[in-house]
Amino acid sequence: MRILLARHGETPWNAEGRYQGQEDILLSPTGEAQARSLGERLREVRIDRAVASPLARARRTAELALGEARVPMLAFDEGLMEIAHGEWEGLLASEIRQRDGERLRAWREAPDTVQMPGGESLPQVLQRAWPAFERAASGLGADDTLLLVAHDAVNRVLLCRMLGIPLSRLWGFRQAPATLNLLEGADVEHLDVVRLNDAGHHTALFGEAVHRAL
Repeated sequence: MRILLARHGETPWNAEGRYQGQEDILLSPTGEAQARSLGERLREVRIDRAVASPLARARRTAELALGEARVPMLAFDEGLMEIAHGEWEGLLASEIRQRDGERLRAWREAPDTVQMPGGESLPQVLQRAWPAFERAASGLGADDTLLLVAHDAVNRVLLCRMLGIPLSRLWGFRQAPATLNLLEGADVEHLDVVRLNDAGHHTALFGEAVHRAL
């Protein structure tokens, strides 16, 4: 099976550096353009199944990535929703640093140890996202391709699980807006990461925008 694991395009809150979590923020014009570029890249790629987070930014990215003719195949799974940042949602990193600086420092240095205030921890996200990933891939044939559109933290915990690295190494790689990860294997427990954080369809090699609100 082949799995195209994508992240949603940029939102206004991404650009501003706001923690959005499960707030239902729409794509920005830039994010729409990124998702359309992803759609152009996938236009001739056979896709047999598509599943996305129900949050609007992931839903819209998936629709644009699929193209109008393939949108009817799109399904949704709440297990793919972004990490709940709780009391941090809507805040800038600078505001969080003033209000909850010690926890923010831990989030940067030891993210696997942090329980978001009124929200989730990374182990909790993995506990719901991995079964959603398994559901999405269930029954795929050897030559079938799944498009899965989710979020930064969700993609990171899934990739950590696949790569066999601890959640403490979550910041060891990036997930750009509307990026693409290609996974191949016989089943979800035996997937090779063939491409990681590939955003060449909309961003130059050294041009990635780095968002600090996660």
